[in-house]
Amino acid sequence: MTSTSHSDLVEPDSSQRTTLAFTIPSGRRRTAPVRFGRTSRRDPLLPQRIRNGLLDDEGQQCVQVRLTAADAANPAARALLDAEAGTALRLHQVLDDTEYAALFPRIIGYELDTAEPFLLYAAPRGSTAARTHVMSATDQRVFARDLLLALCLLDGQGLVLRGISPTTVLWDGTSVQLWGLEGVARAGRPRTRWGRAPYCSPEQLRGEGRVDPRDAVWSAAQVLYQLVTGRPGPTDRAPADLGEHRVLAETLRGAFAPLAAGRPTAERLLDLLAPGAARRITLSMPADETRPHHAAFDHALHLKRLVSAPGPHDGYGAEPERSNGEVLCPYCLEIIQLDLGSLFVTDSRMQYRPLDVSGVGNPLRREDIMRGAVQKCTADPDFPEHFIPVPYLTHGRPLTVAMVGQSSTGKSHLLTQMIAGITDGGLDPFGLKWQSVNPEQHARFVRERVQPLRNGKVLDHTGALGLDGFARFVESLLITDARGQVRPVAFFDLGGEDLVRTDAALRFLLGVDAMVFVVDPALALPLPHLDHARKRWGLEVNRDGDLAFGTVLDRLPKNGPYLDVAATMVLGKADLLRFQPPVDRWLGEAAPTSLDPALIREESRDVYGLLRHHAGQAWLRPFDTIRRCTLHVASATGGQEDNGRYPAGAGPQRVLEPLLSLLAMHGLIEVPDGAGTFALGEPHARQAVPSQEARGTMGEEER
Repeated sequence: MTSTSHSDLVEPDSSQRTTLAFTIPSGRRRTAPVRFGRTSRRDPLLPQRIRNGLLDDEGQQCVQVRLTAADAANPAARALLDAEAGTALRLHQVLDDTEYAALFPRIIGYELDTAEPFLLYAAPRGSTAARTHVMSATDQRVFARDLLLALCLLDGQGLVLRGISPTTVLWDGTSVQLWGLEGVARAGRPRTRWGRAPYCSPEQLRGEGRVDPRDAVWSAAQVLYQLVTGRPGPTDRAPADLGEHRVLAETLRGAFAPLAAGRPTAERLLDLLAPGAARRITLSMPADETRPHHAAFDHALHLKRLVSAPGPHDGYGAEPERSNGEVLCPYCLEIIQLDLGSLFVTDSRMQYRPLDVSGVGNPLRREDIMRGAVQKCTADPDFPEHFIPVPYLTHGRPLTVAMVGQSSTGKSHLLTQMIAGITDGGLDPFGLKWQSVNPEQHARFVRERVQPLRNGKVLDHTGALGLDGFARFVESLLITDARGQVRPVAFFDLGGEDLVRTDAALRFLLGVDAMVFVVDPALALPLPHLDHARKRWGLEVNRDGDLAFGTVLDRLPKNGPYLDVAATMVLGKADLLRFQPPVDRWLGEAAPTSLDPALIREESRDVYGLLRHHAGQAWLRPFDTIRRCTLHVASATGGQEDNGRYPAGAGPQRVLEPLLSLLAMHGLIEVPDGAGTFALGEPHARQAVPSQEARGTMGEEER
């Protein structure tokens, strides 16, 4: 971090003059001329480059942290820059205009969804602590106080700064400024190896256990020891001469414990150095604006739990399984069954030609041929011609999943990555296996949708793969659960324009088993940092919710106060919100290997609070109308396009979680207390009563 110390500022070179367009912390866009000095590496082991500059329109000294195009092609390098940006923006949000803001770098702007992403900071304050050989006792106490203040502030946001060292802590003679924000991790996440001995804790060096705020306490103690003694301390224990140094011995003795559980917290150490300082931090932090909305969510679940669950033949929006092989056609909604006289296969020109299997005596060959065949449905002679894959008719009652939302919401990208996640083995940890219903159709889907998207190409809007104009069939798979039962799962893409244009799509809804309502944040959330995306896509905030949502919900059959179709709401394109709490937390969560209903309700509660606070109740109509409905964040691409491509490829984040919830609601994944209570909480759970504050924000229809 030495290249960012104030004494190292390089005179900008007029030959490196350029114009930068970037987003400032408020979310607005800014374009400014800038002159840069020479480029160096901030850390030889990290990909980020750094150079000093001068914003000519204000004459402001700045530091640019950036990735070259080659480094930015590596998703891990982009993740580091994203982590740094997210931390800097979060600290700006909670500390701006407070006395604590100076403890951290001040971010000026950022541009991340581009071939060469970068951050801009105001010029750093002071020089690295590595340049201070021995510090006076008076300065030691001030230095220790500021360093612990910074750790307490990070701890309050659930963040832990790994990699604290004499090269990341700046000192100007009166106060500290803490850099190295690329090393921040969330408390409770699995540890990965990070940092250098002796400044990283022993557990951090080994990458064992889970990130603990007291990891940073070890690092701070090691930096202080070096400043007091002029030499580094041991890598795995307290220094033998600790008692010879009064400031260290009085306040930091326990900080050198080899395990985090044996170390004091930063708050406890701060109170030893500056009694009352930790409490002042708490009092200066902004109030939690989500509390009344979380209480409203708890109350909504309470009301849903009061309603009796549907009976065994209500089926949550689908017909019960029939013993004679009859199933519901997903298009015309008539009852059909396998008819060997109505089979077809496609030829090289993708035209249907009749298939006669009566002469195929080998049962294995016969089964293989029929797996690639379709059956013409003639149940409703007045309905447009349509065909059903044969395996869809031979494996019990199918499960139909419909994606709902306006055409701009990113449903196609989300569904493509959802199916790609399945075929990559994403269902394996839950005891589920998959097989394509129609191998030729699946291969075409992978070739035309999955592979181009993974290679970074922006997909066109989904074409009509089935019946044009009302229900776009996308893909179907055979899912085998842990008990060995097989069910066909078919995915449909319902565009808002189709729902408005024709009643056929609305009739299709009567037989749908599960819904995925995709929320476009650019349409729903009037946040300033989304204005740039809205301008690029020609969108405006719609306070009345997604028209497609209302059209679907008004047509679904109702049985009691709530609809019984299983549903999820997905805040899509969540990469646009990756620095916005609570989205930043959930996008960074690792893919689950088991379903924890309590954790899913926690995510639902957070997304509900975000939408209710910023978008309004209209955008939550699916949750308010449907009895069992979970809410999730997901990004199909991990970033926004740049000139028709995703610069680092399309990296999906949390795309399978909504589908896992739907499968749990339909019993394909076993969960505690059963599918009937999934997403609702246990029937005997303590009933949450909304606070007076929450009641004051509820509409009349909620009370």
